[in-house]
Parts: sequence; structure tokens; C-alpha cells
Amino acid sequence: MSKIIRIGTRDSELALWQATTVKNKLEAAGHNCQLVPVKATGDLLLDKPLYELGITGIFTKTLDIALLNKEIDVAVHSMKDVPTLLPKGVVQAAVLKRGNPKDILVHKGLDFLNEEGIVATGSLRRKAQWLHRYPLHEITDLRGNVNTRLEKLRSNSWNAAIFAAAGLERIGILPENHTVLEWMIPAPAQGAMMVVVLDKNEYSKKALAILNHADTEKCTRVERDFLRTLEGGCTAPIGALATLRGNKLYFRGILLSLDGQEKYEFSKETLVDELDGFGHACAREVLQQGGKELMATIKAQLQK
Repeated sequence: MSKIIRIGTRDSELALWQATTVKNKLEAAGHNCQLVPVKATGDLLLDKPLYELGITGIFTKTLDIALLNKEIDVAVHSMKDVPTLLPKGVVQAAVLKRGNPKDILVHKGLDFLNEEGIVATGSLRRKAQWLHRYPLHEITDLRGNVNTRLEKLRSNSWNAAIFAAAGLERIGILPENHTVLEWMIPAPAQGAMMVVVLDKNEYSKKALAILNHADTEKCTRVERDFLRTLEGGCTAPIGALATLRGNKLYFRGILLSLDGQEKYEFSKETLVDELDGFGHACAREVLQQGGKELMATIKAQLQK
């Protein structure tokens, strides 16, 4: 009898969809799998903005502990939630083909855009980019899984809320009244799913290797290298998106002040054969242009 691969996941509808996708692909390749849902700290503490909790990888830490304790064999994450530095002994085993990386605005009508309005988001990145474009608006914090956040939008007097398109699309709850925010640069690795394992778990590493999507892995590696070099984690307004066209990779990155008034935007292209160090180099250019001082200011503001 073949070994059962225990797949750890958060227990939200979206997280279960992601884990089930991995389970189905592994079973199609002939493996036996079992889902193991785990409640993450970020799902339990909904009364504070994420940046105030002061925990790196708040949505991944519980699964990482279960992995290190060998209660599960693999963990499935939304890649944008994963810290750029994995716990010792844990490695990235696969990055699945990316879904829609864009942000969307779910709204109750767009008349408010050119006047005062209230927009909900729990993301510093989304908040800063929105305020840079719409400085008259008020941003209110929004936490919870995607279903909870949609319900909060419906039951409050807010004008709109910002979501990742992939999450709503994957579980089939994308409202008709939405607008794709083509101008907003997404979070590094947004729309991608990462599967991690213990480095010593050769069986699971080999099983997951066939799930890895090479183009998505390359793009997200550049985006996460950019993030890691800026030292942003989830506590700074940093966006990054890499796309492949032919033999070239096109990169866009952004760093903003918390209020959105100061912005460093960056774009560059390179050959796919020359990706090593590219994300780091892009971030270093941003830091040299003034990003270093801005990052220091952001960290000081968040520590108050």
C-alpha cells in the first residue's frame, strides 16, 4: 500500500479549494492523500489590522508548526502570504500555475470615485496605492476570509472593498459589480499557490515536483526576491509583478509611504536566461532612489 500524503491547509473555503486542487493533482498522479484542516492565528484574530499583530507569516505559521511536528506532510499556502524566508528545514516543493494576479474593486456603484468615499481593505499595499490615486477617500480596515469580507461590505455603509481577483474567482463568488484595478500593482506572488514540505521528506518532494509550473516559479521568485531585498514582509506597501513574454521577463515594482503620498515605481525587463539576482537588483535600485529612507520611516511608524 502506498504512503498517504497528509495535506495541511487553513480551513477557510478558499484555502480548502487550494488544498483540494493539490490533492486532486496528486491523486491523478497515483498518490493517496488526506486533507488536514488547521485554524490559523490570522483567522482567529480579526479585531486588529494585520500589521498591528506583529507576526510574520501569520496565515502560515500554524501550518509550518504542524509540518515541523510531522503532523502533516505538506502545507498548501496562498503564496503571497508566505514569508520570503521559510522556517529552517522547510522548503518550497512546488508552485502551481498562477491564477489571476490582479486586484479588483467590489463596489456599490462608482459615483463616489471623484468625491469622498469609504473603501475597505486590510492591506497596507492596497491602502497606499488607493490613497495615492484617491486622496480624498477614507480607508477602513477589513479582515476575515473572502466570504466574511464580502458580507461585511454588504452590511456596512462603505462604498467598496478591494480583493484579490483569484480568490473570488476560484470559489465562484465574484460579484457582478466589480472593476479590475489594472493600475494597481499586486502583492508579490499574488494569484499563485505554494506547496512546502520538510527538506528531508524525499517522498513528498518527488511527488510534488510534477505539480511545479516553471514559468510561475520564475516570475514569483523574482517578485519575492524584490520583496525580501526591500525587507518589506507584509508590513510595508510593496507591490511586484513579473510576466513572461517569449524569452523576456517584464517586471513592475512599487514602494509607497503608508499614506500613499510618496511613491517609488520601477519597471525593467531582462532575458529569461539572466534571471539570477534580477529581483534583488531591481530592489537595490529602488533603495538607492530613496526607498531606503522610506523603508526606515515606515518601520518607525509601524513600531509606534
